[in-house]
Parts: sequence; structure tokens; C-alpha cells
Amino acid sequence: MKKQITTDKLRQPNGHFSQATIIEASGKLLFVSGMTARKPDGTIAGVGDVSAQTRQVCENIKAAVEAAGGSLEDVVRVDVYVRNMEHFDAIHAVRREYFKPPLPASTMVEICKMTHPDYLIEINAIAVLPSA
Repeated sequence: MKKQITTDKLRQPNGHFSQATIIEASGKLLFVSGMTARKPDGTIAGVGDVSAQTRQVCENIKAAVEAAGGSLEDVVRVDVYVRNMEHFDAIHAVRREYFKPPLPASTMVEICKMTHPDYLIEINAIAVLPSA
């Protein structure tokens, strides 16, 4: 089972993530490529709306993890790339809808360009899926 690690020797996170996450790695590792706000029909969800884009990104991650036989509860790490760090609170508000404790470890960085000018966020993920 996944366990959230916390210590008073580190500052508590401002956002919705763990300082560290530990899991007994007896299952399968799933590496989810960077997901954007691209919907299955090829259009981009929420152009100009970081909350709508974050929701679509989380739905895309969820779909990939479920296709591999897991759930979002199996996600142990996410890396988040944003166009504007000022969106931190809005992004984490949406993440609270999708990721429940114990939370995945996470890194968020602001970048200047993405593969499409309408993208505001991209997230990749690592999950540990239970053995069949």
C-alpha cells in the first residue's frame, strides 16, 4: 500500500501533494507520458482556463491508468509543468478532486513553451499497479 511520508524536519507542502511517498514495489510500474488538455476528439479543453485544462489533464491521466488496470489511487508521483506559476492554487484545487490521501509526491515547474500555444499545463505520472 502507498503511504504518505511526512516529517517535521521539512516544511509542510502548500499544495496538494506529499513530501514523499513510499510503496512496497511488488506490482507493476506504469509511466504515464505528459498529458495535456487534449480531449479524445483532438480539441483542446478550456482554452485560457487553467482549471478546465487541469481537469482534462487529470481525466486523461485517469484514463491511461485505468486502461492499464489501475486507478488514480495507484499514482505515486506527478510532475507538473505550467505556463504560469500564479495558477498554483487553481491547479491544486482541481488536484484535490482527483487525488486523495495518501497523496503522490509532486514537482511543479513553470516553463516558457509547450507543444501548443494554448496549453497551460502538462502532467506526467508514475503509478504502481497491483499485481494481477
